[in-house]
Amino acid sequence: MSTIVVVKKAGQVCIAADSLTSFGDLRMAADYEASHDKILIHGDNHLGIVGSAAHQLVMESIVKHDEIKVDFSSRLAVFETFRSLHPILKDKYFLNAKDEDDDPYESTQLDALIACPHGIYGVHSLREVCEYKRFWAIGSGSEYALGAMYAVYDLFDKAEEIAKAGVMAGAEFNNASALPMSSYTVDLLKLKSVSG
Repeated sequence: MSTIVVVKKAGQVCIAADSLTSFGDLRMAADYEASHDKILIHGDNHLGIVGSAAHQLVMESIVKHDEIKVDFSSRLAVFETFRSLHPILKDKYFLNAKDEDDDPYESTQLDALIACPHGIYGVHSLREVCEYKRFWAIGSGSEYALGAMYAVYDLFDKAEEIAKAGVMAGAEFNNASALPMSSYTVDLLKLKSVSG
C-alpha cells in the first residue's frame, strides 16, 4: 500500500508520500521505479492516491486529457469532481466497480488525499469527502503517520515538517511503505472577510 499524508498549518498545506510500489509480495523500491512519486500535480492541486498501482496512471491520463473539470475549491466541489469521474472510470478505463458487503453505492476502488490552496481533503471509495482541519493520513502506514503527526503538530511550526514526520513513521513501521518520500507545499488562499 502506501503512506500518504496531508497537513494544514500556518497558512500552508503540505502533502507527502512514501515511494514504495508493491505488487503482492513483490516490493519495488524507488531505485527501480522511474515514476515512484505518488503525488499527482494539476496546477496548484496535489492528489495522492492509494489502492491499485493502476490508479496513478489512470488519473494522470484523465487529467492530461481534461476529461473532467477538476474543482477542489470546497468539500462539495471535490465530491462533484469525483462524481463526474466515476462514469469515466467505468466506461473508458474499465473500472471494476463491484460492491462488497452490500455497499449502497458503486465503489471507485480508490482513496485519495488532496492538498490545494482551499485546504486539505480526503476522498474515499464510495466518494465520501472529508475536509480536514489539521492533518490526515491514508494507506497501510496511516496509523503510524497519524500518531507521529499528532505527537509533533503543536511542536513543529511548518506543515512540511509535520508531514515528513508522518511519512517517516509510516516508512519505519509499515512493511508496505519506504523512503525516500516526496512532499509538496502550497500556500492557502487568504479568504477576505466581508464587513456589512
